[in-house]
Amino acid sequence: MDPATSAMIDAIEANWDARTPVHVASRFYDVPGRDPADWFADFEWADLGDLTDKRVAHLQCHIGSETLAFAARGAEATGLDISGESVKAARAIAAEKGLAVDYVKADVHDAVSALGAGAFDVVYTGKGAVCYLPDLDLWAEQVAGLLTPGGTFYLVEFHPLLNALGPVPPPDGDESLLLRHDYLGGRGPIPRDGAHTYTDGPALPEPVPHVEWAHGLGAVVTALVGAGLRIDLLRETERLPWPRWSSMGPSGSWFALPEGAPRIPLIYALRARR
Repeated sequence: MDPATSAMIDAIEANWDARTPVHVASRFYDVPGRDPADWFADFEWADLGDLTDKRVAHLQCHIGSETLAFAARGAEATGLDISGESVKAARAIAAEKGLAVDYVKADVHDAVSALGAGAFDVVYTGKGAVCYLPDLDLWAEQVAGLLTPGGTFYLVEFHPLLNALGPVPPPDGDESLLLRHDYLGGRGPIPRDGAHTYTDGPALPEPVPHVEWAHGLGAVVTALVGAGLRIDLLRETERLPWPRWSSMGPSGSWFALPEGAPRIPLIYALRARR
C-alpha cells in the first residue's frame, strides 16, 4: 500500500478510536439492552445456516455488536477491527455478557497474517464496512485467504443506492428520494470532516477528518470473483436496521418504507464459497 493510502487508513483508525466511546454510550447501540441478534435480518440466519461449532471471523467488527450473535449461536467467533479502542470496548462488552469471543486489532488488509490462512469456515462483514476499503482486490484476496476450502463468505452491506440517496438525512431535513451522491465508485477518496458520528450522543471531542470510498455492486462482485470465490447468492432488500426516513415502519426486526413508496434496494446480501 502506498504512503498516501496508508496515511488515509491511519486517519480512519483515528476516527473509529474517537467514535467508540460515543457509540458505547449511545441509545443507537444500546449495549446493555439490545439483543445482538436484532442487528440481523431473518434472511441472514437462513443464508448462513447452522453455525454451531463453526469458526466464524467477523471483519471490521467495531464494538462487536454483531460478533456476539455468532457466539450466542454456538460459533467459535473472532472479531477483527483496526481500532484499538473498538477492540478494547468489544472485549469488555463480551465479558459483561459472558460470551467467548476472540477480538484482534488489525487492518483488514492484513487479516490473513493476523488471523491465519484458511482458519475459518465462515467470514462475515458488512453494514458500513466496504466504504472504508481503498482496494477491493486486496480485500477480496484477504477474505479468500481466511477461508478453509469450501468455506463461506457472507457480506451484508448498505446498497450503493442507499449511499446515493444518502444514508443519513440531509442538513435541511428533506426526505425526498433524490440522488445526492455517486452510486458508482471511481472518483477516489471522499473526504469526511469527522465532526459527528452516525449515532445519538455528543459530537466528537475533536473532528477527525478521514475518507471513504464509493463502490458499486459490480465492483464488489468482480473483486470477489477475481479472488477465486464462487458467488451462489445475491439478494437485495428494501429493509434497513434503522428508520432512515421517518415514514419507515417496522418490517420484522428492521424497517421499510410504506407500502405506497417505491420498492428500492437499501441493503444487499452476497454469499460466496471458496
